[in-house]
Amino acid sequence: MNLKWILSAVLLFSLQTNAQTGYQINVTLKPFNKGYLFLAFYYGKKQMLVDSAAINANSQAIFKGKENLKPGIYLVAFPKKDGWFEMIIDKEQRFSVVADSADLINKISFTGSPDNNLFSQYQKFVGEAGREMNALQQKYNTATSKIDSSQWLAKLVDKNKSIQVFRETFAKTNPKHLLTSIFNVMAEPQIPKSLKDSTAIYYYFKNHYWDKINLTDNRLIRTPIFEGKLNKYFDEIINQDPDTIKVAVDDILIGARANKDMFQYFLANFADKYVNPKYMGQDAVFVHLFQKYFVSGQADEWMNEKYKKFIFDRGYSMMANIIGEKGADLTMVDINGKPTNLYGVQAPFTIVCFWDPTCSHCQAEVPKLDSLYQNSWKAKGIKMYGVMTDGGLDKWKAFIKEHHLNDWIHVYQTPELKEKEAASGKPGFRQLYDVYQTPMIYVLDQEKHILAKKLSYDQLSDFLTYKLKNKEDKK
Repeated sequence: MNLKWILSAVLLFSLQTNAQTGYQINVTLKPFNKGYLFLAFYYGKKQMLVDSAAINANSQAIFKGKENLKPGIYLVAFPKKDGWFEMIIDKEQRFSVVADSADLINKISFTGSPDNNLFSQYQKFVGEAGREMNALQQKYNTATSKIDSSQWLAKLVDKNKSIQVFRETFAKTNPKHLLTSIFNVMAEPQIPKSLKDSTAIYYYFKNHYWDKINLTDNRLIRTPIFEGKLNKYFDEIINQDPDTIKVAVDDILIGARANKDMFQYFLANFADKYVNPKYMGQDAVFVHLFQKYFVSGQADEWMNEKYKKFIFDRGYSMMANIIGEKGADLTMVDINGKPTNLYGVQAPFTIVCFWDPTCSHCQAEVPKLDSLYQNSWKAKGIKMYGVMTDGGLDKWKAFIKEHHLNDWIHVYQTPELKEKEAASGKPGFRQLYDVYQTPMIYVLDQEKHILAKKLSYDQLSDFLTYKLKNKEDKK
């Protein structure tokens, strides 16, 4: 055999080894000798199970699969799922680990995984530093003099700095390691000492929040800290008005576009966050996402039919009732069968209440709503436009009579009107006003622009009090 052939064979073997797919993780976890171990990964705040393996009499279990695991922080959970240890899964997916549940930090070792050897070193360092800091904190808390307090505080600061130095040194030495990406997520912008003004400090912090983070590093999805970083930015750092949020989500999605997993993660996260937002009006962000990314087909590759139907049903419903836009007219008849469309109501403010006489929540809220109307709003010229959604005419009329809802404009849609509307292709009131639960309350101005929606009984009272006061102040 000539030397050239030997070298070619070695190269071929090397290529075959590197091209291996699938994972095999041999775990020895004392003292367990029966049952199953479980392999899971982080996905935001969730822990997702990916595999299980039987434990033999020697405390050994083997996790094995034909496809590579997606990189991130994984957990090996005990048989009763009452404890676990963490490890890194990245390019190295065939290795062994020996651990003891009595001391998972110090009695754990990896073979065939340099990534996890480094991870283990970091865990040991932080564990020891944490114990020292707890002891220093206790001494600081029980100090009897200012001198002692200052001494223990200084030591606490120094120990905290040592952790930061460890992370910075690690990142310089191992720039591509998952831990380095995690450290970058944990870090916050360092404010220049030259900045004194609080406004300047805020804008510097906001503008540099994502500086160290690679938005195309899909390993971060499967860590326990990245979702918190994302939520903090959108919940605490940026202004909560819809236009600001729209710009922010577009910036993130553009930055992540080169990686399909990250783009999908961000888009799904934002859609879930703003389809039922924390603050009124932020559903405009969902409509923006729907029109720009979902309708254009940028999510078709990963959406299943159930999720796609949900997104498109909600998107088309919400498009028609954005705050600030003019609400759609409603073709209805009143309790006597007389045509009474929404646009025909003349009032400085119109409260539109979609309700069902058989809905228990409506049965409690509608009489309260009428009480406020009679005591506070009626004299101001406000009109109540109540739309029956379900429940049947007899029960609807009986409820109105029993609770003396005499001053409302009570309307419903006849089967004939519904058929005519459907034949014309016009969306029904449920889609036009996103009526997926009852009662559903909207506040419209004199020109029927939507001022507020989906308010509770208490929120409606506060909102109208504020609006009426503003109207009086402008006179």
